Amino acid sequence: MTHSEQQPWEWDERIWRGHVERVRAGRSLAPKAWLGGARCAVAVSFDSDHETPALRDGQTSPAKLAQGEYGARVAVPKILDMLERHRIPASFFMPAVCALLRPQEARSYTRAGHELAIHGWIHERNTQLGAESERELQLRAADTLEQISGVRPVGIRTPSWDFSAHTLSITREMGLLYDSSLMADDEPYELVEDGEATGVVEIPVEWIRDDAPYFMMERFGSLRPYIAPRDVLRIWQDEFAAAYAAGGLFQLTLHPHIIGHRSRLTVLDELLAHIAGHGGVWLATHRDIAEYCRAQHDQN
Repeated sequence: MTHSEQQPWEWDERIWRGHVERVRAGRSLAPKAWLGGARCAVAVSFDSDHETPALRDGQTSPAKLAQGEYGARVAVPKILDMLERHRIPASFFMPAVCALLRPQEARSYTRAGHELAIHGWIHERNTQLGAESERELQLRAADTLEQISGVRPVGIRTPSWDFSAHTLSITREMGLLYDSSLMADDEPYELVEDGEATGVVEIPVEWIRDDAPYFMMERFGSLRPYIAPRDVLRIWQDEFAAAYAAGGLFQLTLHPHIIGHRSRLTVLDELLAHIAGHGGVWLATHRDIAEYCRAQHDQN
């Protein structure tokens, strides 16, 4: 009986240990002090998915695509204005198809001083791809973002925050600085592949600090918003307060087509004002955080 034919409880230690140790958290990269002696670092990010999750699933109904179009048409301009008002730099993870649909949007991120980073080709499910297909799409996505924006991306957030057995090796081959898809810590850490330190910085995400679990809606599915925006504000404020008290990182993931509606933007505005009103906070892009953490530990 082959490995693929066995049930997990039939695996020998070599197999289950190999799965667990394929990609692991290595050394912590949390610095002793943040830039300029800041007490806390804040990294705000947006996954500008727009129409691509629907397209990925072959859903081409204009009604379905309009939900994503709202993110680009209505939410993004408001978000950029809000970030400018609070003087907060952000990282925008953008599927290449979205950048091709709206190259001016992709360029508007970098022109405003924000980071543009990789988020797949068409928000594909990379765990369902063969190694060569995943590699080709990731490389093509990076090339497309560079061609459109003039800036080569240095970071990736995998679509749906998922890793195949090949994802990290592709990221290493591309020489990327960081990933932001995994959840093994509150603070930045180094990724380890099959026991080998990779030098790739992980800026960890968490569903708690993501708008999608609270607000997603599927008309013909089971997904329904189940919590009021102001209740989510309290959760995020508590997450920030704990990071601030610990001298750590507060990382937030948002989606323009989800967070960009009026009642939710009101909450985001209040959260950003709350954060910006604290002293000793370093507001940074994911690239800034990764560069700083790796530099601090390379000096030690």
